[in-house]
Amino acid sequence: MLQLAKGLSLLCASLVFWACASAVPPSRIADYVPADQPSDPSLLTSEPRLRAGLVLISDTSAPDAAPNLPDEAMMKLGEELKQEISQVLPVTITDVIPADGIRPLDGNRAQLADLAKKHGLDYLAVVVLSSTEQEYPMSVFVGWTTHMVPGFRRDNWSLLEFALLDVKDGKVLMRADGRGWATLDRPTVPDINQWYPVVWLRPQEPARRYWPPTYEGAPNTLRVVSFNQAARRLTTSLQHAWTDQLEEGSAARRNS
Repeated sequence: MLQLAKGLSLLCASLVFWACASAVPPSRIADYVPADQPSDPSLLTSEPRLRAGLVLISDTSAPDAAPNLPDEAMMKLGEELKQEISQVLPVTITDVIPADGIRPLDGNRAQLADLAKKHGLDYLAVVVLSSTEQEYPMSVFVGWTTHMVPGFRRDNWSLLEFALLDVKDGKVLMRADGRGWATLDRPTVPDINQWYPVVWLRPQEPARRYWPPTYEGAPNTLRVVSFNQAARRLTTSLQHAWTDQLEEGSAARRNS
């Protein structure tokens, strides 16, 4: 009975965590690509392989937004997304374009189109990055089970939102997103134990851990791990979206 109660407790905690994570952070892409912008997903199946630029927009405008990824981590994430998008969609990402000057919409809907034209592109893959964090005190185990010391736990929820734009006609060819979650545990003082600070994935992979290279840089490692999880899920979401478009196109041809 005790084991059953523990199992139910863990299940409830997991369900609550996932329910919260599915809405945190809230979507930010409408501040850059309006929700009412016309869509035309059929272009992906009717045109030869498209050539597009990739722009990563780090949105920290929300009151509870976490800090930006470090520049080096942003560059690495951009290169990884460049490869992944080119593999799962009929799109060749030619360049990762700096998002200099791109701001949340203030009535200017042309800023992304202007950016694409500046680089001689007809298509633009937009990825908006956002995340939020919550830190609270807790006790951490030193030696895992024998002794506990004061510490902190920080949870990070990250979101990558994707839109593929036809900048000539002002249409959206595809939308997708991916979410990530990660946790940082650390004692209140550095160098107290070789196992801390530690970043881990919960509740999905609690045994998988990452050790930040420094105590001070641990929050950045947390954000990198969380966004890497979001990138994996974005890739899966793009694969599903592309498969759905192919199936819809095939069904339409059969019925015509």
